[in-house]
Formats: sequence, C-alpha cells, structure tokens
Amino acid sequence: MRPLSGPYLLRRLLQTVPVVLGVTLLVFTLIHLTPGDPVEAMMAGQGSVTQEQMDQLRRELGLDLPLWRQYLRFLAGLARGDLGHSFYYRGAPVGRLIADRLPATIELTVAAMVISVVIALPAGVLAAVRRNRLADRVGSVGAMLGVSLPDFWLGLVLILLFSVSLGWLPIAGRITYGMEPPPVTGLYLVDSLLAGDWAAFGDALRHLVLPAVTLGTAMAALTMRITRSSMLEVIRQEYITYARAKGLSEWAVVVRHGLRNALIPTVTVVSLNAGTLLGGNMIVETIFGWPGLGRLVVDSIYVRDYPVVQAAVFIYALTYILMNLVADWLYTWLNPRVTL
Repeated sequence: MRPLSGPYLLRRLLQTVPVVLGVTLLVFTLIHLTPGDPVEAMMAGQGSVTQEQMDQLRRELGLDLPLWRQYLRFLAGLARGDLGHSFYYRGAPVGRLIADRLPATIELTVAAMVISVVIALPAGVLAAVRRNRLADRVGSVGAMLGVSLPDFWLGLVLILLFSVSLGWLPIAGRITYGMEPPPVTGLYLVDSLLAGDWAAFGDALRHLVLPAVTLGTAMAALTMRITRSSMLEVIRQEYITYARAKGLSEWAVVVRHGLRNALIPTVTVVSLNAGTLLGGNMIVETIFGWPGLGRLVVDSIYVRDYPVVQAAVFIYALTYILMNLVADWLYTWLNPRVTL
C-alpha cells in the first residue's frame, strides 16, 4: 500500500482548517442560542442560592463575556491542546472526560462495522452474481428493511425480544458490575483477552451484541446495495469476460478480478459510515445505557455543558476528516492506477 504524497497531505490539511473552524463556530453559536442556563443547571439541588452567587459563578466560568470573546477563548484553548473544563462535572478537564468515554464508543463502532461488512460484502456479491434470482430478491428486500428501520425502534424491539422475553442478552451497560478487566486499552474485549479473563470477555461480548447489531444493520444494508451495484458494473467489463475465457474458476473471476475493482465505492461508504458511527450513535448509546461519547454529549446538552459539547463535536469533525484520508489511502491499494 503506497503512502499518501506529501503535497496531497498538505493540501488536505489546509482544507481541514476552514472546515473545522466552520464546524466549531456553528456548534458554538447553536448551543449558546439554545434556551437554558448552565449556571442554573449546576446550582440545581444546591438549596438556597443567591443571585450574587450565581453571578459570581457566571463570571468565574467566563459566561459574562460577549459571545465572540468566549469563542476566541475556545479557539485559543484548542490551539494549546486544551479542550477546556466541564461546567457540570465540577471543573473536570474535558479531555479526560472524552478519553474516559471514547474507548466504549470505539469498541461499539468497530463491532458494528465488523458485523455490517461481514454481512454486506458476501450478500452484495451474491446478489450481483445471481441477479434477478432468489438470492438477489431476498438481499434487496433485506437491504430495504435495514435502511428503513430507525435505530431507536430496532433497538427497542431487540431489547424486548432478546432481553425481556427470552432473557438471552443484557439490556444495558458494557459489562456486569465487578467483572471489569484491568484497564490497559479501555476496550473491554481486548483488556479481558490480555488478562486471560474469559468470563469477563464473554460478559462484555454479550453486552455488546444488541447495540452493535442495532448500529450495524443500517450500515450493512447500505453497504450491501453499494457493493451489488458496483459488482454489476464490474462483471460486465471486458477483462472479466477475458478472465472467464482463460478458464479461470468463477470464484477467481469474481473475487480476485471483480471484487477488488468493485470495492472502491464500498470503501467510501464504509469509511464515511465509520465516521457516522463514531459521531452519530448518541441515540443507540442512550437506549442501551452504553457509557460512550455519544451518551456523554446527550447528557451534556441537557445540562448546557458547553465545553463538553463543543469539544466532542470538534472530535467528531476530526474523525470524519481522518476517515476520508483512510479511504483515499485504501484507493491506492485497491487500484494502483489511482494517484493522489
């Protein structure tokens, strides 16, 4: 796999700057326009609080400054690598809060991607090779259902079926309390394997199944449709006909000559979906009580914890940019004629 060229990386990095600035400005503006006062949320349950105390806290947090000055302070912190301090979590560094939650989101995202790719690639190839046959019709109906079912509805249905009715899988959480493996990477499946704790591995895997299937279903449906369409175009090409004429097996023709060239659109979809899962699984994490970054953002929006929301969206934007670079890198491996 060839590395990306220096001029291309520099150009992409320069293009990143206005995108990130635009995202931060938009999120900063929207969250400050949202009704609600973070100081009131912090003081809730504190008993009798005077207006003077609230004004003092507002000054300490910098909320009395004009919005443009608050935004410049946020950008200055980003330039120093400082994501700020949480309002609601008693001044805890935002970077630490995100670092504590990010492994859970990464684990869920990777599991959902594995499920979707393992299902979608064979189904898409089979549907293309057996066009207008039973396998194609079943795959098309399944893909349509997968795209149409909302995540929150599918998640609730899976909970009712496999947790409430059958009792096979846990309803919420990452692992049973007290079974957490010694922290190394923050990924429970990996840490339990490193510790040789098979009971913890099995328990963490059981907790992971339902949210991963919920997230991976829509991604698998879309990936399957893209793979099928791309494969249909590829198998009509002259070099596929030539490969068959040489007497190669159908497996070699489809997989070695067809699939590799058909994967470029699929790589694009999978990469963008990975960014979506890392930054857009808030609903699923909330439904399953998954202690990831998405749930942290939802909780922070409720209490108007501006620094946490702004920093998390900044991380989301960087994730999308990184996944686009990964997709470009994979293009050069799938098709050496592609230059960047």
